[in-house]
Amino acid sequence: MEQYLNDHVKNIEISGIRKFFNLVSGKDDVVSLTIGQPDFQTPEHIKEATKKAIDDNQTVYTPNAGILPLRQAIHDVTKEKYGLSYDPEEEIIVSVGASEAIDITLRTIVKPGDEVLLPGPVYPGYEPLIKLAGATPVHIDTRDYNFKLTADLIKEHITDKTKCVILPYPSNPTGVTLTKNELKEITQLLKDLPIFILADEIYSELTYGVEHVSIASFEEVRKQTIVIQGVSKSHSMTGFRIGYLLADSAIRKHILKVHQYNVSCPTSISQYAALQALTMGKNDSHIMREAYSERRVYVLKRLEKMGLEVVEPDGAFYVFPKINIPNYTSFELALRLVDEVGLALVPGDAFSEYGEGYLRLSYAYHMSVLEEGLNRLEQFLTKQ
Repeated sequence: MEQYLNDHVKNIEISGIRKFFNLVSGKDDVVSLTIGQPDFQTPEHIKEATKKAIDDNQTVYTPNAGILPLRQAIHDVTKEKYGLSYDPEEEIIVSVGASEAIDITLRTIVKPGDEVLLPGPVYPGYEPLIKLAGATPVHIDTRDYNFKLTADLIKEHITDKTKCVILPYPSNPTGVTLTKNELKEITQLLKDLPIFILADEIYSELTYGVEHVSIASFEEVRKQTIVIQGVSKSHSMTGFRIGYLLADSAIRKHILKVHQYNVSCPTSISQYAALQALTMGKNDSHIMREAYSERRVYVLKRLEKMGLEVVEPDGAFYVFPKINIPNYTSFELALRLVDEVGLALVPGDAFSEYGEGYLRLSYAYHMSVLEEGLNRLEQFLTKQ
């Protein structure tokens, strides 16, 4: 019966990150620096709020868009931190993680025949969702531009089929982000065009030496921009599966329909946990950010001593060094690292063809784990 399945589904693949992670799981004595999973525990006060929600019997359906107190908290936090103002009742949806927010957004704004522009290399979660919506992903090579999707690059690739531009910054896998001036140039390019902007800002709380700026803060493009956010990375709440999106009411009301028929509503107790996170714990990320910043400096120094080429990240918790061994693809090289020195890094081709020749290293791990992993990488490179 397989031949009768939806071709869109048959033609997508499991994420290259997960594929490689699953491949090396269970192997003995392997140091894995693969997954973007914070090594911090969810803060205790959030755990207590979760338990209280259960004890208070907050275990029933909630409004489709999420409980209003949480939407109000999202408004307050995003206004305070990023200067954004979205009506809690009409312009915010609480989703099942940022992934669902991206999915329902794309299913609402694109249709078969449309094109979606996105940087390459890029997180592999966008391309399958674009294809499932019947549209075509157009990866733009950013390797010669410090992995940044610039206004000039976007302009070169806009056609009459272009419906959306994805701005995933701070970036997974490269860790780079866009400055206010770079965003302003993109704003000036797109402001009068019938093109949506999907701004995935899930790592906005994790920047180092720079302040996160949302493109939605530019009034000229607010109505065509959908901002994706969540608490997974900022509060180490990946398993709670709470994301949210901010969009003009004229767009949000249609996205809400897709969301409603998809999941009805996010998990009730997770919403109360997120409410605690965004009120009493709105700055919980600061402690984590300080630790990531220290790890980032350490990792960059080690990679530099190994003579590896790497664009310095200023956000998220990834580095994307160029490790090009002749006659080996990035996937084959990653397998060699596992087999020869017991180190797992994500092969760059998991992030589109423009990631070939690179490997992604996550520093969302304790310093002792990073030290051992980098020792093994150095051991491998000295033998080449």
